[in-house]
Amino acid sequence: MSEKDPQKKERAKRVRRRLRARRKAVREARRKAARTAKAAAGKTGAMPVKRAIRKFRRHGPWMYTSLVISAVVIVAVVAVLSMAVSRVTYNSIQTTLDARSEELGNVFSEDGRSSPRAFSAAARQYVENFPNKESMELMVFNANGKVINTSLGFTPPDDEEMPDYTQALESGGAYGTWTGKLSSGEKVMAVTRVIRSDEGSFVGAVRYVVSLQRADRQIFFVICILCVAGVFIAAVIVMAGRAMTKKVLQPIEEISQTAKRIAHGDFEARIGRIRNDEIGDLCQTINEMAQELGTAEKMKNDFISSVSHELRTPLTAIKGWGETLEGGGLDPESFRKGMDVILHETERLSGMVEELLDFSRMQSGRMTMNMQRLDILAELGEAVYMFSERAKNEGKFLLYEEPEILSPVLGDVNRLRQVFVNILDNALKYTDKGGTITVTAAEADGFIQVLISDSGCGIAPEHLPKIKEKFYKANQTVRGSGIGLAVADEIMRLHSGSLEVDSTLGVGTAVTITIPTLEKLQEHYEEAKTKLKEEVEGRDDDGAKNG
Repeated sequence: MSEKDPQKKERAKRVRRRLRARRKAVREARRKAARTAKAAAGKTGAMPVKRAIRKFRRHGPWMYTSLVISAVVIVAVVAVLSMAVSRVTYNSIQTTLDARSEELGNVFSEDGRSSPRAFSAAARQYVENFPNKESMELMVFNANGKVINTSLGFTPPDDEEMPDYTQALESGGAYGTWTGKLSSGEKVMAVTRVIRSDEGSFVGAVRYVVSLQRADRQIFFVICILCVAGVFIAAVIVMAGRAMTKKVLQPIEEISQTAKRIAHGDFEARIGRIRNDEIGDLCQTINEMAQELGTAEKMKNDFISSVSHELRTPLTAIKGWGETLEGGGLDPESFRKGMDVILHETERLSGMVEELLDFSRMQSGRMTMNMQRLDILAELGEAVYMFSERAKNEGKFLLYEEPEILSPVLGDVNRLRQVFVNILDNALKYTDKGGTITVTAAEADGFIQVLISDSGCGIAPEHLPKIKEKFYKANQTVRGSGIGLAVADEIMRLHSGSLEVDSTLGVGTAVTITIPTLEKLQEHYEEAKTKLKEEVEGRDDDGAKNG
């Protein structure tokens, strides 16, 4: 063997190895491509399936319930109608047979039933002239119970059961009927009439037989039509239910999603599509609720910001003067001034904290009144006096027109003073230098009215209806928490009175505080007591009459 033969063999092996590797790579590439295509097809095919599953989970209970109810109702209706059709058809055949059998009284008159021979002759003639041979079979029995004549010309087998014939022989009415299958398997309906002589002896019988195969086919056809109609109605109900479910649930899903967004703090969320029905009203209500929540959230944030600012200002002043006083080296005048600032700002902080506590009590319904007989003029005069020096320092005029005397009222001294202080403080805050604040009091019809008016900036008409709401501030540039007026309004409500605000932008604001006198409250109490007593007596009289 030459040296070239091993080299050729080696090259051939390398070529075969390369071919095998290439074929293996091609197979792997094909498998990978097939797996990729299958996965892609599975994804595209799975998405509709997943959507369908999700859709069924959302709409399934409604659709399943409506489908089950519809199916039960339709099956019940079809079953009842089928039974009715079958019964009506069979009753119609039975009526026809009975009508034919009843004419035998005329056919077999006295001569035809005088003897078995006369009966046989009359029966033969009756069979020959029978008009309904095509629709029913006629059989004639002699006195021995044997079939002697038939409209078909063929006598039945001897072992053929005839329950109607037996029933007619045994019954007192000489009548028998039977519905069943012959020995041949054919379903029939049969009626037998027994003929007796005037002496009561049996001379023969006539039997009418009708095949029910045609009637059963007609009944089956009608039942099939009813089933098809039921399926069609079920399909219509399902499609209508699906459309109705989609129409109802789709807005509800949108409402649910929007409500979740609102619950998570997105008060800008709105339901876009609004319909003119109950769901549309619900959508509108949710949109309005979101708007109100957004407004309340903004007011709360503004309140927190305002309170934080209000707390920061006196705390800054107290801290600054505290550090200054701690350093020492101040002359007596500067020391006194620093202490005055600390005391003033501390009192201001105490008032703010008390206002916040009052608001908390008002929100929780725990605000209580320590009612007692008091002179409202004394409390009003003291409140005006408290602000006289401040008005003078700020260059404003505080005028108090004090009446000679007013009737006593029933109230909480501290709470009424709090109302007067709050209204006077607001009047001074919103009145520019050189402006005037006027306080008057009068009594009319058992009520005392305190009017505090100013010549300040006034309140815009769009802000006026909300001015007594919590956290609401019409003017964000002036210090204040926005809850003082809400607390004052609640205090007056607990005093059976009212607090009304009337304002014109650029002209000024007038606040009217109304409270009933003690005498008015006593009159109201006596009237309520008398009315209650009359109602109790009336119920007792009615009970006595009924008893």
